[in-house]
Amino acid sequence: MTYTTESASNRFSNPFNSSTQFADAVPATTALFNSLSVDDQLAMLWYAYTEMGRSITPAAPGAARLQLAEGLLNQIKQMSHAEQLQVMRDLAAKRNTPVSRAYGILSNNTKLAFWYELSELMVQGFVVPMPPGYQPSRDVVKLLEAIKQLDFGQQITVLRNTVVNMGVDPLAD
Repeated sequence: MTYTTESASNRFSNPFNSSTQFADAVPATTALFNSLSVDDQLAMLWYAYTEMGRSITPAAPGAARLQLAEGLLNQIKQMSHAEQLQVMRDLAAKRNTPVSRAYGILSNNTKLAFWYELSELMVQGFVVPMPPGYQPSRDVVKLLEAIKQLDFGQQITVLRNTVVNMGVDPLAD
């Protein structure tokens, strides 16, 4: 079965209805994430790690070799808030930049841990925080609710799927 933005949106209203197999929830939820705007994708990642962090975060750092991403995270910490936000947007939009290329060579689990650490740095004030009073879009709220319905393994898979194709793989050319 091919998943498109439309098929994901159709399933999204109830990803676990009788016409959709439970196993379809991960690709459908991932497709819905991919259909979001860049800023909504960033907001969804923020909320996933902060709102649902109690169930998601234990797997992210332990599953990856985060030391491979530490240099990149330290580079981002040294930037202005405007530059930090642009870097995150560039990663999500797959723009070809030095940071996107450095991110692109990280392993899938390291990319997952990278976003976890980035959200922690946001909470600590080292990286640009969410704007005060920010309200997530209706699509972000629906997507988060769908993710919460997934079991732990599926949540991790969806999050991994969302970050794995961000950035630019310089070896893909």
